[in-house]
Amino acid sequence: MWLALELTEQGKLRQWAVFGFLWGVIALLNPSLLSFLPFCGCWIWYRRYQRGGPSLSGVMLASAIFALCVCPWLVRNCETFHRFVFIRDDFGQQLRLGNGPGANGRSMVYEQPNLNPAELLRFRTLGELGYADERKSEAYDYIRENPGRFAVLSFKRIGYYWMGVPKSSDSLAISLLRNSIFLTSSILALWGLFRAVREGFPGVSLLGWLILSYPTVYYFVYPHARYRHPIEPELIILIVFAICIGKGGSRSSQPARPS
Repeated sequence: MWLALELTEQGKLRQWAVFGFLWGVIALLNPSLLSFLPFCGCWIWYRRYQRGGPSLSGVMLASAIFALCVCPWLVRNCETFHRFVFIRDDFGQQLRLGNGPGANGRSMVYEQPNLNPAELLRFRTLGELGYADERKSEAYDYIRENPGRFAVLSFKRIGYYWMGVPKSSDSLAISLLRNSIFLTSSILALWGLFRAVREGFPGVSLLGWLILSYPTVYYFVYPHARYRHPIEPELIILIVFAICIGKGGSRSSQPARPS
């Protein structure tokens, strides 16, 4: 985030190189964060375009370094699985753990091969990729046959992502009480984002795209508290902003500072 903001101001090739390297490392550690990469890259390009700054050479350099970071692992996957696998191959399994008979918006952990002997037998019989493909087909079939239920589950998962995932034995009141700190932090962060957008603070749109794009996959798979960890630093920034601007008023009400 910090480097993206710096790139809009300076755009040195060294910064573009570091940008590509960091995204390569991110892709290998947590591919779900790549959902933010197109928005981040386009945001930088657009801001530089508004300022009349060139971006083509920097984008090409960052892209080349990103490819150099991830290609060795992609080659390894092709040699191991004898087909193209981008970073990981378990999306079908994760999608099925959130969508299927008995789905309630949480992960159906009891259907994981390490906890379910029948699923473990299927895994051993079909192999890793075959098992993931079959589980993905099951999830897609369920979604096609139950679009209304899938919509309800997705709305529940949105709530769980920002409110915290309740225990199956909890009532709504107990769940809200148990997850009150988690929920409060989400409310403050989203309120800080809203106020920053309304006040027109520079760079806030980049934070907005992050919060819109990164959690999306979990709305359709299943949420977990740790899935919010990668964006916690940005949420904390927004929480602090919400508290500070709440105490000090809007930017337009503050006396002008000398430049």
